[in-house]
Amino acid sequence: MSRQAILLCLLLAAFALAPLAAGPYLLSVLVVVMYFAYVGQAWNIMMGFAGQLSLGHTLYVGLGAYTAGALFVHLGVPAALGLFAAVAAAVLVGGAVGALGFRFGVKGVYFALLTIAFAEFTRILFEHIPGLGGPGGLFLPVGDRTGIDLIHLRGHPLMFYYLILAMTVGIFLLCRKLVRSRLGYTWLAVREDQEAAAALGINVFRAKLYAVMLSAGLTALGGVFFAFYYNNLFPNQAFGMNRSIEIILAPIVGGLGTLFGPILGALILTPLGEGITMATEALGFKAAGIKQLCYGLSLLAIVKFLPDGVWPWIRTRLGLEPEEDGEGDR
Repeated sequence: MSRQAILLCLLLAAFALAPLAAGPYLLSVLVVVMYFAYVGQAWNIMMGFAGQLSLGHTLYVGLGAYTAGALFVHLGVPAALGLFAAVAAAVLVGGAVGALGFRFGVKGVYFALLTIAFAEFTRILFEHIPGLGGPGGLFLPVGDRTGIDLIHLRGHPLMFYYLILAMTVGIFLLCRKLVRSRLGYTWLAVREDQEAAAALGINVFRAKLYAVMLSAGLTALGGVFFAFYYNNLFPNQAFGMNRSIEIILAPIVGGLGTLFGPILGALILTPLGEGITMATEALGFKAAGIKQLCYGLSLLAIVKFLPDGVWPWIRTRLGLEPEEDGEGDR
């Protein structure tokens, strides 16, 4: 076995066995780690692979969460069926955002602003839809917390942990396949130089649109998980700018455009945030925004000292070549 395969097996074994030594609180932290690793990887497809910056990616989390959640609450549609509608809604909206932006030549920071605008518009819209709870929130009925019901996504927190772990492994393998595919190399060409890619005959518009729609659909799956794990949805929470920033931090810190980057970034940032919260509570004070401040300082440190992210630095120390990592020249 290659060093890459051994590393993957050890990491997966550690995650699979971690709940055996974890109490309820630590298990909840592990769920959050896996969640941000998953949605970070989904965002990484759009930005890391295709070079399209989205700062309003929580739009697709919210759409997925509200679509599946509303179908479950009002029509009794189980999560296993509602997720198809959730993904379809996110893909359609992602396609609309991408088509609008790319057709009119919007790119770079201006495209990022467009994604923020769509997320904010949707947040305001959902605050004024009574059937979805408006600003008061949409609450899912809490089911049996001891059993295992994957159809309705009702069950023990351990079930949710292994589900999000499976989702994270699945999207990792999907991205590993994508970066070695023709589409992956097309995204690489577009990311590095759109004009040169177009001159070579690549349909740049279609390539970028595929990235946005795939990223949106996968992110919506994370939104479905979010809705049924937390059982409550608020527009400010589901579509808020803070959530978008949390999504993109893990891949940026871990290594943008890499496969391990989002996982490593989530492993660094989530325990850091929880540790800061516990430390401030132990000291007897609550400073609003202290977690966000520490996230910002971490990001500044990464940009200053490890501009490519933590994983490329570790990969170099381990003597792994990019090709061994499944990332080619990314």
